[in-house]
Amino acid sequence: MKKILFIDRDGTIIREPEDEQIDSFEKLQFVPRTISSLAFLRQHTDYHFVMVSNQDGLGTPAFPENTFWPVQNFILDTLRGEEVEFDDILIDPHFPEDNAPTRKPQTGLVEKYMNDPEYDIAGSYVIGDRETDRRFAENIGCGFLQIDANDPASWDRAVSIAYGGERTAEVKRTTKETDIFVRLDLDGSGRCNIKTGLGFFDHMLEQIGKHGGIDLDIQVRGDLHVDEHHTIEDTALALGECILKALGDKRGIERYGYCLPMDDCLCSVALDFGGRPWLVWDAEFNRERIGEMPTEMFLHFFKSLSDAAKMNLNIRAEGQNEHHKIEGIFKALARSLKMAVRRDVYHYDLPSTKGML
Repeated sequence: MKKILFIDRDGTIIREPEDEQIDSFEKLQFVPRTISSLAFLRQHTDYHFVMVSNQDGLGTPAFPENTFWPVQNFILDTLRGEEVEFDDILIDPHFPEDNAPTRKPQTGLVEKYMNDPEYDIAGSYVIGDRETDRRFAENIGCGFLQIDANDPASWDRAVSIAYGGERTAEVKRTTKETDIFVRLDLDGSGRCNIKTGLGFFDHMLEQIGKHGGIDLDIQVRGDLHVDEHHTIEDTALALGECILKALGDKRGIERYGYCLPMDDCLCSVALDFGGRPWLVWDAEFNRERIGEMPTEMFLHFFKSLSDAAKMNLNIRAEGQNEHHKIEGIFKALARSLKMAVRRDVYHYDLPSTKGML
């Protein structure tokens, strides 16, 4: 079955001006990394390329076709020069108030693909910059890859997912002591929904998501009427397992990561996704608790996380403020994770001389 990239034009391939009409060459600017990204995907994948664009009022006196097609053809010729050919180009000329079934986010223009069993719609993507593109993807039933014209790295992320696949995973862990659900996206934006029953623990786990660029959903019901031990340790095991699953075969990842200062503290977390769990822990705490979290559980958390994710963790912290120390460690872990899981699809090799991780 064929997969499709439904690619928006204005704001995605080329920059969109304030008046939202590219009706002259003076307004034409390509979004950075667009051409090289599309060329890579065209060369290294078998996606069907379909341009889908709303062009409000095309053909009316306010936007005559003779101002649209010269720019459109120049865009296509430029892309064609880099071996980027579109298999189909679909343009809707209606205004929003027309409520046309062919105008994004409605699916009228692409229903021929949606109704054709030759195409794998669930494995396809919309690449676009607007909320309407996101809703268009939802209406089609495929994935969505967000482009920000002011952030060249957004095209890198789109290429990474379209080529290497999404790096999401979920884990359910249920015992007589805890009931845990963890879902994450290693290529997320730091969105977090975390409830463990321990406020300070939630705050620390949120650091991993926010500073690691990882979307995290962690829901825990534990035997807190006994103590905090099972909740903290089992959450670490579930989170570590989820990270390991999301990494998949680890091709193209940086593999290593490290470090962070925070106010009076210097915290370093060096890690290696080499497949051999090990923890070096060099951090002392002089308080019994921080929030509801026993400080003795910090070691247990990171040991369980290391074991389940099969990663080497080397953690060191120095400083006077106990809250800052542990928060610094979690933030350093987040930054280390962000560095280590970064995927380079342009060098899509396994980062090991052994041939396995």
